[in-house]
Amino acid sequence: MIRHRPFGSGHPYSVDTEQRHPVDPVAGHPVTLGVRTSGGVTEVVLEYTVDGGAVQTVSLAPAQRTSRGQAVDGGHLASAQARLARAASGWTVDLDGLTADSSYRYRFVAGAERTRWFEFRVAAWRPFDLPGLDDVTALSAGGSILRVRFSLPLAPGERVAGFGERYDRLDHRGTSLDSIVFEQYKNQGAERKTYLPMPFAHVVGGTGWGFHVRTSRRVWFDIGESTPDRLWIEAETGPDGALEVARFDGSPTEVLDAFLAEVGRPKELPDWVFRLWASGNEWNTQAEVMRQVDAHRNHDIPVGSVVIEAWSDESTFTAWRGAEYEVADGPHRLADFRFPEDGPWPDPKAMVDELHARNIRLHLWQIPLIKMRPHPRGQVAADAAAAIRDGVLINELAPDGALRPYRNRGWWFPLGLMPDLTDERAAKWWTDRRRYLVEEVGIDGFKTDGGEHAWGRDVRYLSGLSGDEGNSVFPVHYAKAYGDLLESAGKAPVTFSRAGFTGSQAHGAFWAGDENSTWEAFRWSMFAGLSAASSGIVYWGWDFAGFSGEIPDAELYLRSAAAAAFVPIMQYHSEFNHHRTPSRDRTPWNIAERTGDESVMPVFRRFTELRDRLVPYLAASARETIATSAPLMRPLFFDHPSDDAVWEHPLQWMLGADLLVAPVLEPGATSWQVYLPAADWVDAFTGEAVQGGAVVERDTPIDELPVFVRAGAWERMRPVFSP
Repeated sequence: MIRHRPFGSGHPYSVDTEQRHPVDPVAGHPVTLGVRTSGGVTEVVLEYTVDGGAVQTVSLAPAQRTSRGQAVDGGHLASAQARLARAASGWTVDLDGLTADSSYRYRFVAGAERTRWFEFRVAAWRPFDLPGLDDVTALSAGGSILRVRFSLPLAPGERVAGFGERYDRLDHRGTSLDSIVFEQYKNQGAERKTYLPMPFAHVVGGTGWGFHVRTSRRVWFDIGESTPDRLWIEAETGPDGALEVARFDGSPTEVLDAFLAEVGRPKELPDWVFRLWASGNEWNTQAEVMRQVDAHRNHDIPVGSVVIEAWSDESTFTAWRGAEYEVADGPHRLADFRFPEDGPWPDPKAMVDELHARNIRLHLWQIPLIKMRPHPRGQVAADAAAAIRDGVLINELAPDGALRPYRNRGWWFPLGLMPDLTDERAAKWWTDRRRYLVEEVGIDGFKTDGGEHAWGRDVRYLSGLSGDEGNSVFPVHYAKAYGDLLESAGKAPVTFSRAGFTGSQAHGAFWAGDENSTWEAFRWSMFAGLSAASSGIVYWGWDFAGFSGEIPDAELYLRSAAAAAFVPIMQYHSEFNHHRTPSRDRTPWNIAERTGDESVMPVFRRFTELRDRLVPYLAASARETIATSAPLMRPLFFDHPSDDAVWEHPLQWMLGADLLVAPVLEPGATSWQVYLPAADWVDAFTGEAVQGGAVVERDTPIDELPVFVRAGAWERMRPVFSP
């Protein structure tokens, strides 16, 4: 075997050994060409021609398999890491001396085996014209444009915020980043990669403006890092180099409003989404779910939503695990299933009815793939065959130019088939197989996990869109498809996603993805929420105190829960731990038992009861947000764009118009410094009047966090904090 894939897997941050890198070679820079071979190969030779000249040869050097840049330290990706640890035979060679518009033709030879011939033309950066933009150049080869680059001015004192959900900072001036959807499993703040990017930003501190690069292709931003007074933007384009950049002038709220007018405004979700969400990956039977729900009631912990991740057979993601049924060529109805009394889910509808009687909503986990490992059998095999027959899958361009079903290239559910949820017919085909869950079982929403599985520009959507345009907008359509299903059944479109892009603002709620139980991850998550809000995401939360690894200590758990009580979605969750003991559930009673800290239960109860009292305020504030575009959870620069001091305290926010929140983000803190902008404030927990326009130091017992109420709203808000 000898294999070369010019585009590689399409991984945006790592180079595969068997690919060409860069995929589009640039004049004046070397290109690396690589292959993968079967074991036992001792020599690989590259044969190539330049501009139709004589064939030249060069030997390749051995290379080790790359890790594709994915940090894996446990959980559901551990097996992927183990597979990658196995040695593989790779070979690479560098070619340099490339000149603009030269044409290369090449193939690889290993003994009696050889690849087909491949071709590329060398690109170069050249002057280009884009109306209204400065310093424009284009990367082109043979008259075809690949990328354009231009700059925007940055004045002294201007700050740059937004770019979707970002984990490491609020002001990105002096840094570089890019805009492409990516599944970064944990450590998002350190890696600076995100599930939910947007090529949109605010420029705050001067005259006030913002911009949106109107593209779904990849964009790179150098935000004053290489040139302090310029914001350099480089974007992939189509062959004509067309690219539009919208500029919005005004306050941050006016900028965001103009952006949302382009890309879609949020839909109001029901008030119950603001109550506590609870889940654990080991809640994988009806008995366990009801045991956990009973525990909430027995401990006087009000809960509004339960998410069940491990409910399905883990193959179809439509059938309850343990259910008996006949394989069907289309959607099932509830009557098609038999639920053994001794099975894991003896009566799902009765469970949902009981939850509803307790005023608790139920959400089921989803993944947008047809699982193909291990080799599919039964219903999943029938679904795969039907999906291919009915033409509802995303495809990829094979080396011979033919289309074949795309096979997932990611770490999770490798080689799975992927429905094209950007296509209305295919989306209905897919969601109709889940319709009985909504219409008959009565579930209230879906956790639309894993929208990041489409990699590579060789991907082809049913509309004809290629991967470079379609991959980042796939998660937008994914959430929309499930929201449409819920609305068609008369329910609110409550989806809970981690991946998204421009346009996601109109589709459900979001959480900040997978993270460890550390103080560092806590801080990263706060940045994520504030930057997502700055980009128009209204309903946002995170796995407070982390979902993965060893449990948090009591202090981290309670400080994180306190902060979560003052973000739009308050929810805890825990990763699957193979039911090993001691439990790693993030329930307050498990944290109390594991840590031996007697404060956990009463303090957690206090914050969840306070959260329930906040629901009317949150619901009214969300309606105001949707009407005005002023974020529900908003950084202080929205209300105080000319106040430099707000940037010295970036992890504070306004929750609605009347609450200023400053979470405690360091262990061992007995007091916390809070910047109060100029106004009259009241300490929410003590009722003490405080004058703004200064930094204040507030004591922080474990059952409180700094929250200040606008003085004019205090009488209305007093019952929330002093019932």
